[in-house]
Amino acid sequence: MTSTASPLPSLQTQNLREQALVALREAIVMGALSPGAHLGEVRLASDLGISRGTLREALRQLQQEGLAVTDGRGRLHVRSLDARTIRDTFRVRAALESLAARTIADLPGPAKERALAALDRALEVMAEIEGGSLHERLEADVEFHRTLCRVSGNEPLLKTWEQVSGVVRMSIMYAGVDKARQNVAVARHREVTEILREVPSDLEARMTTHILDVLDDFELDLDE
Repeated sequence: MTSTASPLPSLQTQNLREQALVALREAIVMGALSPGAHLGEVRLASDLGISRGTLREALRQLQQEGLAVTDGRGRLHVRSLDARTIRDTFRVRAALESLAARTIADLPGPAKERALAALDRALEVMAEIEGGSLHERLEADVEFHRTLCRVSGNEPLLKTWEQVSGVVRMSIMYAGVDKARQNVAVARHREVTEILREVPSDLEARMTTHILDVLDDFELDLDE
Protein backbone atom coordinates (compact mmCIF):
# COMPACT_ATOMS: atom_id res chain seq x y z
CA MET A 1 0.00 0.00 0.00
CA THR A 2 1.49 3.36 -1.06
CA SER A 3 1.37 6.12 1.53
CA THR A 4 0.86 9.72 0.53
CA ALA A 5 2.97 12.48 2.01
CA SER A 6 1.18 14.85 4.35
CA PRO A 7 1.14 18.56 3.41
CA LEU A 8 1.58 19.38 7.10
CA PRO A 9 4.82 19.26 9.12
CA SER A 10 5.12 17.40 12.41
CA LEU A 11 5.30 19.78 15.38
CA GLN A 12 7.69 18.94 18.18
CA THR A 13 8.31 22.13 20.16
CA GLN A 14 6.39 24.34 22.59
CA ASN A 15 3.28 26.42 21.92
CA LEU A 16 1.77 23.59 19.95
CA ARG A 17 -1.64 25.19 19.63
CA GLU A 18 -0.17 28.31 18.02
CA GLN A 19 2.12 26.27 15.78
CA ALA A 20 -0.77 24.07 14.72
CA LEU A 21 -2.83 27.15 13.93
CA VAL A 22 -0.04 28.68 11.85
CA ALA A 23 0.60 25.41 9.98
CA LEU A 24 -3.08 24.80 9.23
CA ARG A 25 -3.69 28.40 8.25
CA GLU A 26 -0.77 28.33 5.82
CA ALA A 27 -1.87 24.99 4.38
CA ILE A 28 -5.35 26.37 3.73
CA VAL A 29 -4.36 29.77 2.39
CA MET A 30 -1.59 28.46 0.14
CA GLY A 31 -3.71 25.57 -1.14
CA ALA A 32 -2.05 22.51 0.43
CA LEU A 33 -5.46 21.87 2.00
CA SER A 34 -7.90 22.59 -0.81
CA PRO A 35 -11.33 24.26 -0.52
CA GLY A 36 -13.90 21.76 0.69
CA ALA A 37 -11.28 19.43 2.19
CA HIS A 38 -12.50 17.64 5.32
CA LEU A 39 -10.58 18.66 8.44
CA GLY A 40 -10.63 15.31 10.21
CA GLU A 41 -9.27 15.43 13.75
CA VAL A 42 -7.63 11.99 13.78
CA ARG A 43 -5.65 12.51 10.58
CA LEU A 44 -4.65 16.10 11.29
CA ALA A 45 -3.61 15.40 14.89
CA SER A 46 -1.47 12.51 13.65
CA ASP A 47 0.08 14.56 10.82
CA LEU A 48 0.97 17.40 13.18
CA GLY A 49 2.08 15.18 16.05
CA ILE A 50 -0.26 16.82 18.59
CA SER A 51 -3.19 15.77 20.75
CA ARG A 52 -6.73 16.05 19.45
CA GLY A 53 -7.49 18.50 22.25
CA THR A 54 -4.73 20.84 21.07
CA LEU A 55 -5.90 20.42 17.49
CA ARG A 56 -9.49 21.31 18.41
CA GLU A 57 -8.30 24.60 19.90
CA ALA A 58 -6.54 25.47 16.64
CA LEU A 59 -9.57 24.43 14.57
CA ARG A 60 -11.85 26.63 16.68
CA GLN A 61 -9.63 29.60 15.87
CA LEU A 62 -9.76 28.74 12.16
CA GLN A 63 -13.55 28.79 12.40
CA GLN A 64 -13.48 32.17 14.10
CA GLU A 65 -11.32 33.53 11.29
CA GLY A 66 -13.64 32.11 8.65
CA LEU A 67 -11.14 29.66 7.16
CA ALA A 68 -13.08 26.59 8.30
CA VAL A 69 -16.83 25.97 8.27
CA THR A 70 -19.15 23.11 9.16
CA ASP A 71 -21.41 21.31 6.71
CA GLY A 72 -24.96 20.09 7.23
CA ARG A 73 -23.70 17.07 9.19
CA GLY A 74 -21.52 19.14 11.50
CA ARG A 75 -18.27 18.07 9.83
CA LEU A 76 -15.55 20.71 9.61
CA HIS A 77 -14.01 21.50 6.23
CA VAL A 78 -12.00 24.19 4.46
CA ARG A 79 -14.14 27.09 3.30
CA SER A 80 -14.85 27.34 -0.41
CA LEU A 81 -14.90 30.87 -1.79
CA ASP A 82 -17.40 32.27 -4.25
CA ALA A 83 -17.96 35.73 -5.74
CA ARG A 84 -20.58 36.73 -3.19
CA THR A 85 -18.42 35.74 -0.21
CA ILE A 86 -15.42 37.66 -1.52
CA ARG A 87 -17.43 40.72 -2.46
CA ASP A 88 -19.35 40.90 0.83
CA THR A 89 -16.24 40.28 2.93
CA PHE A 90 -14.31 43.08 1.26
CA ARG A 91 -17.21 45.48 1.68
CA VAL A 92 -17.28 44.72 5.40
CA ARG A 93 -13.51 45.03 5.55
CA ALA A 94 -13.65 48.41 3.78
CA ALA A 95 -16.23 49.69 6.26
CA LEU A 96 -14.20 48.51 9.25
CA GLU A 97 -10.85 49.85 8.06
CA SER A 98 -12.37 53.16 6.97
CA LEU A 99 -13.79 53.57 10.47
CA ALA A 100 -10.43 52.61 11.97
CA ALA A 101 -8.66 55.17 9.79
CA ARG A 102 -11.10 57.94 10.71
CA THR A 103 -10.77 57.08 14.40
CA ILE A 104 -6.97 57.25 14.18
CA ALA A 105 -7.11 60.53 12.24
CA ASP A 106 -9.26 62.05 14.99
CA LEU A 107 -7.01 60.97 17.87
CA PRO A 108 -5.28 63.72 19.89
CA GLY A 109 -1.72 64.51 18.77
CA PRO A 110 0.43 62.15 20.90
CA ALA A 111 -1.99 59.22 20.55
CA LYS A 112 -2.15 59.68 16.79
CA GLU A 113 1.63 59.76 16.53
CA ARG A 114 1.87 56.51 18.50
CA ALA A 115 -0.67 54.90 16.18
CA LEU A 116 1.21 56.07 13.09
CA ALA A 117 4.49 54.86 14.57
CA ALA A 118 2.98 51.39 15.03
CA LEU A 119 1.86 51.37 11.39
CA ASP A 120 5.32 52.53 10.28
CA ARG A 121 6.86 49.61 12.18
CA ALA A 122 4.46 47.21 10.46
CA LEU A 123 5.55 48.68 7.12
CA GLU A 124 9.19 48.18 8.06
CA VAL A 125 8.52 44.51 8.74
CA MET A 126 6.85 44.20 5.34
CA ALA A 127 9.87 45.82 3.69
CA GLU A 128 12.30 43.53 5.50
CA ILE A 129 10.64 40.38 4.14
CA GLU A 130 9.84 41.53 0.60
CA GLY A 131 12.30 38.91 -0.60
CA GLY A 132 10.70 36.21 1.54
CA SER A 133 8.04 33.65 0.73
CA LEU A 134 4.65 34.77 -0.49
CA HIS A 135 3.03 33.39 2.66
CA GLU A 136 5.38 35.41 4.90
CA ARG A 137 4.57 38.53 2.91
CA LEU A 138 0.84 37.79 3.08
CA GLU A 139 0.98 37.43 6.86
CA ALA A 140 2.89 40.72 7.14
CA ASP A 141 0.16 42.31 5.03
CA VAL A 142 -2.52 40.94 7.34
CA GLU A 143 -0.58 42.16 10.38
CA PHE A 144 -0.42 45.68 8.94
CA HIS A 145 -4.19 45.80 8.57
CA ARG A 146 -4.69 44.22 11.99
CA THR A 147 -2.45 46.94 13.42
CA LEU A 148 -4.59 49.59 11.71
CA CYS A 149 -7.65 48.24 13.50
CA ARG A 150 -5.86 47.61 16.80
CA VAL A 151 -4.36 51.08 17.19
CA SER A 152 -7.77 52.65 16.58
CA GLY A 153 -8.55 51.48 20.12
CA ASN A 154 -11.96 50.15 19.06
CA GLU A 155 -12.10 46.59 20.44
CA PRO A 156 -15.43 45.56 18.82
CA LEU A 157 -14.06 46.76 15.48
CA LEU A 158 -10.89 44.69 15.90
CA LYS A 159 -12.83 41.57 16.92
CA THR A 160 -15.13 41.91 13.92
CA TRP A 161 -12.15 42.38 11.62
CA GLU A 162 -10.55 39.22 13.00
CA GLN A 163 -13.66 37.26 12.00
CA VAL A 164 -13.16 38.11 8.32
CA SER A 165 -9.36 37.93 8.30
CA GLY A 166 -9.29 34.32 7.13
CA VAL A 167 -11.50 35.00 4.10
CA VAL A 168 -9.35 38.05 3.31
CA ARG A 169 -6.25 35.84 3.27
CA MET A 170 -7.90 33.30 0.97
CA SER A 171 -9.31 36.02 -1.28
CA ILE A 172 -5.89 37.57 -1.89
CA MET A 173 -4.60 34.19 -3.09
CA TYR A 174 -7.81 33.61 -5.09
CA ALA A 175 -6.64 36.16 -7.67
CA GLY A 176 -3.46 34.18 -8.35
CA VAL A 177 0.17 34.41 -7.27
CA ASP A 178 1.15 37.39 -9.44
CA LYS A 179 -1.79 39.51 -8.27
CA ALA A 180 -1.20 38.43 -4.69
CA ARG A 181 2.40 39.69 -4.84
CA GLN A 182 1.17 43.05 -6.12
CA ASN A 183 -1.46 43.32 -3.40
CA VAL A 184 0.99 42.70 -0.56
CA ALA A 185 3.52 45.24 -1.85
CA VAL A 186 4.87 47.78 0.63
CA ALA A 187 4.18 50.74 -1.68
CA ARG A 188 0.50 49.92 -1.77
CA HIS A 189 0.29 49.92 2.03
CA ARG A 190 2.26 53.13 2.37
CA GLU A 191 -0.75 54.81 0.74
CA VAL A 192 -2.70 54.13 3.95
CA THR A 193 -0.21 55.93 6.20
CA GLU A 194 -0.07 58.82 3.72
CA ILE A 195 -3.86 59.14 3.87
CA LEU A 196 -3.75 59.16 7.67
CA ARG A 197 -1.09 61.86 7.76
CA GLU A 198 -2.85 63.97 5.15
CA VAL A 199 -6.35 63.54 6.69
CA PRO A 200 -8.26 64.53 3.53
CA SER A 201 -11.92 65.49 3.77
CA ASP A 202 -12.81 62.34 1.83
CA LEU A 203 -10.69 60.06 4.02
CA GLU A 204 -13.35 57.34 4.33
CA ALA A 205 -13.97 57.32 0.58
CA ARG A 206 -10.27 57.02 -0.19
CA MET A 207 -9.85 54.18 2.29
CA THR A 208 -12.86 52.38 0.83
CA THR A 209 -11.46 52.75 -2.68
CA HIS A 210 -8.07 51.49 -1.48
CA ILE A 211 -9.65 48.30 -0.13
CA LEU A 212 -12.23 47.65 -2.86
CA ASP A 213 -9.81 48.26 -5.75
CA VAL A 214 -8.46 44.77 -5.04
CA LEU A 215 -11.78 43.29 -6.19
CA ASP A 216 -10.89 44.24 -9.76
CA ASP A 217 -8.25 41.48 -9.64
CA PHE A 218 -10.98 38.88 -9.02
CA GLU A 219 -13.07 39.84 -12.05
CA LEU A 220 -16.22 39.92 -9.95
CA ASP A 221 -19.47 41.57 -11.04
CA LEU A 222 -20.16 43.96 -8.16
CA ASP A 223 -23.68 44.67 -9.40
CA GLU A 224 -24.90 41.09 -9.56
